Amino acid sequence: MTDTAPIFTLSDFDFDLPPELIAQHPAPERSASRLLDGRAAQPVDRIFRELPSLLRAGDLLVFNDTRVLKARLFGEKASGGKLELLIERVLEGNEVVAHMKVSKKPLPGAKVYLAGGLRNGGFEATLLGRWPDDHGPLFRFALRGPANETPWQLMERHGHLPLPPYIERQQQEGNDPSAQEDAQRYQTVFARTPGAVAAPTAALHFDEAVLTELAARGIERASVTLHVGAGTFQPVKTESLAEHQMHSEWYEVPLATLAALERCRQRGGRVVAVGTTTVRTLESWACSGHASGDTSIFITPGFDFQVVDVLLTNFHLPKSTLMMLVSAFAGYPQVMGLYRYAMARDYRFFSYGDAMLLERRA
Repeated sequence: MTDTAPIFTLSDFDFDLPPELIAQHPAPERSASRLLDGRAAQPVDRIFRELPSLLRAGDLLVFNDTRVLKARLFGEKASGGKLELLIERVLEGNEVVAHMKVSKKPLPGAKVYLAGGLRNGGFEATLLGRWPDDHGPLFRFALRGPANETPWQLMERHGHLPLPPYIERQQQEGNDPSAQEDAQRYQTVFARTPGAVAAPTAALHFDEAVLTELAARGIERASVTLHVGAGTFQPVKTESLAEHQMHSEWYEVPLATLAALERCRQRGGRVVAVGTTTVRTLESWACSGHASGDTSIFITPGFDFQVVDVLLTNFHLPKSTLMMLVSAFAGYPQVMGLYRYAMARDYRFFSYGDAMLLERRA
């Protein structure tokens, strides 16, 4: 960032969003969502299935192939007090790291009983302490179920899909009449690697017809993995962006994707990132040189993008780190103008909402 570059604060990324624009359900068809083409000075209203015609032969479309876990678990303490766990990460063996929602937190060594406990067909968890250290915001548990089931198996059998907090139709104990719809539509059609607690939402718009059309037009596909954590929904609380502590997430850029990126550059194609999680993954690799690991990269205006040329993204929460990322990518005036345009034309916002196509600011 140069000496004359503007210094942004949290308030710069705030805007008044009418609540009725927050999508509570997906569009009837994945590719029937609206797509705001924001690459030029004048935005263009499109339908998502038009995306293949907006890209070029030789471009490389990079997806995040993470799969959302049934990571939301309900249970109780030995005292009978209710609690809720949101498993953020599976460690070695039977250990997991989780957020815990409870009126009074139990002490290390205490057992909690999930999905009714072992006696009622569920399982139990022993609190081992905080994570990643004694003052960390998360909690480490050891799980014990019948027949030595793995944490993955226990979540699949007893867990609930953790929808974002702004989808207000969720009910206590995960009793949501739309659960079956969410089980299908809150996963991408190419979700493969389990580990996320939130979907890479820009990719939710793709269906097989769009993927087939992309291939027919000579647009290559590749994938990365970034396991989206619950921290993606945590608000920024400091007016100074430099004081914000970014959450950490695990990522991987496979060797096949590294080779695809090199081929794309050699043929003069563009790297098109599907979603901000893909941007964070690719730019983390470029900054660190590591093809896998944990990243807490915080992308704000002034960031020097090294990999991504075009971004497909949904519309994001006010004052969020994702608003800062897209503003860094396409330019703050452009992005804020597009958001005003979208709100005036009733675009649907957030995870189940519509999409936007952006080019990197020169």
